[in-house]
Amino acid sequence: MSELLERIEARRAVVGVVGLGYVGLPLAVAFAEAGFHVVGFDTDAARVAALNAGICHIPDVAGDTFRRLVECGALEATSDPERLGEADTVSICVPTPLRKTRDPDISYVVDATERIARRLRRDQLIVLESTTYPGTTEELVLPMLQRTGLEVGRDFYLAFSPERIDPGNARFTLHNTPKVIGGVTAECGRMAGALYGTVVERVVPVSSPMVAEMVKLLENTYRAVNIGLANELAQIANVLGVDVWEVVEAAATKPFGFVPFYPGPGLGGHCIPVDPHYLAWKLRALNYRARFIELAGEVNGEMPRFVVDQVAQALNERARCLNGARILILGVAYKRDVGDVRESPALDVIELLQERHAQVSYADPYVPELVTPHGTLQTQRLTEALLQSVDCAVIVTDHSEVDYGLVVRHAPLVVDTRNATARLPESGDVWRLGPPGATATPATLAPARLGS
Repeated sequence: MSELLERIEARRAVVGVVGLGYVGLPLAVAFAEAGFHVVGFDTDAARVAALNAGICHIPDVAGDTFRRLVECGALEATSDPERLGEADTVSICVPTPLRKTRDPDISYVVDATERIARRLRRDQLIVLESTTYPGTTEELVLPMLQRTGLEVGRDFYLAFSPERIDPGNARFTLHNTPKVIGGVTAECGRMAGALYGTVVERVVPVSSPMVAEMVKLLENTYRAVNIGLANELAQIANVLGVDVWEVVEAAATKPFGFVPFYPGPGLGGHCIPVDPHYLAWKLRALNYRARFIELAGEVNGEMPRFVVDQVAQALNERARCLNGARILILGVAYKRDVGDVRESPALDVIELLQERHAQVSYADPYVPELVTPHGTLQTQRLTEALLQSVDCAVIVTDHSEVDYGLVVRHAPLVVDTRNATARLPESGDVWRLGPPGATATPATLAPARLGS
C-alpha cells in the first residue's frame, strides 16, 4: 500500500481545495467533517479573511458546523499558493465560464494548475472538478504537471471528477450524490476513489478522464435540450392558444416513456446554460456540428425576449404600452430559493425591458442588490402598496416564501413564467407564458419538477 493511500485511509492526509465557492467550500467542509485537516485556497483575500473568522457565504453549508470546523482547526483558508505543497491531495474547483464568443474560458484552470505545478511533489493527488471540454485533464492539465519531470501514475496521481452540486437542493447533497471519477491511470483512479469514498456514499469509476468529462456534459446537455423542447412548446402553444402547462402536466400522468420538463424564462446558473457549449466548441474544432445543442441553445436564448414580448402584449390588451410602464420583476436569482444570479434569465429580461424604456424594479428575498446596464437596483419589500403601484408584475423566479396570492390579489396584471399562480384560489389578470384562459390541471402531478 502506498504512503498516500495509507494517509487517506487513516485520515492523516492534508486535503487542499482550490476555489472556495459554491462547489469548493461544501467539498472542503465535507472533508473536514470526515476527519481530514483541510486547507482551502482562494485568490479573494476578503473571502479568505471572512472564512477564517467563521463567516460562511454559502447557504448550503450550515453556519454552526462551519464555525465549529474553523474554531477547532480542521478547516482553514489561505491565499498563499506556497501552502499547496503541504497538501497531499488537491481538488481544483475554480470557475470555467464562457467568453462572449461562447468559447470556454479555462484561464482559471490554467492558473490553478500552474500554481500547483510549481509546488508538485511525489505522492500527491490532483483532481480537477471544474466542468470543461472533453480532453482538458489529459491535454492541458497533465502536460503542465509533467513538465516537473514527475511521472503520472507513479510519482503523482491525476483524475477528473465532475462536480454535481445543486445549490438549494436539500434532498441530494454531496454525500448521497454518486461521484464519478476518471483517473489518467488505474492507480490514479484508485487514489481518487479512495479520497472521495471518505465523503460520498458511492464512487462510480470510469475508464478515463475524458469519459468523466463527457458524463458531466451529457447530464447538463440532456437538461438543456429537454428544457429547450419545453420552451419551444410554450411558444407553439401560445400561437395555438393552448395552455402549455396543462399540456405538460397532463402528459406527465403517463407512467412510462415521458419525463416532464417545464418551460420558463430561460436558462440560468453556472452549469446548464454553459456546459453544452463546451462540448459544441470541442466538436467544432473537430469539424463536427452539435446540432441538437446549438438548436436548444438558440431556443432557450430566445425565451427572455419571448417573456418581454408577452409583457408588452399583456399591457397592450389593457391599453397600456411598455414604454414608461412600471414593471416589477419577482425573483432575479437563477433558480428557486437561492441567491445566485449567475446567467440568470432575469438579467436579460430586465435589460430588454430597460431597452424598451420600461421602469423596472424587483423583489427578491435572496438578492439584496442587482447591477444592471442602466444602474444598480435594490430589492423592494413585497407589499400591497408596491404591487398596486406597478402596471405589471412578472414572476421570473418562483421563490417558495413569496406570497403569490398577495401578488394576484393586488397587482393589476401578472405575467407568470413559472406557473407559480396555477393553484391559487384567488383570480386575477394572469398570463402564464400565454394569454389568460381556463386551466384544467390534472389531479395527479409529476413527482419531480424539472426545467429551467
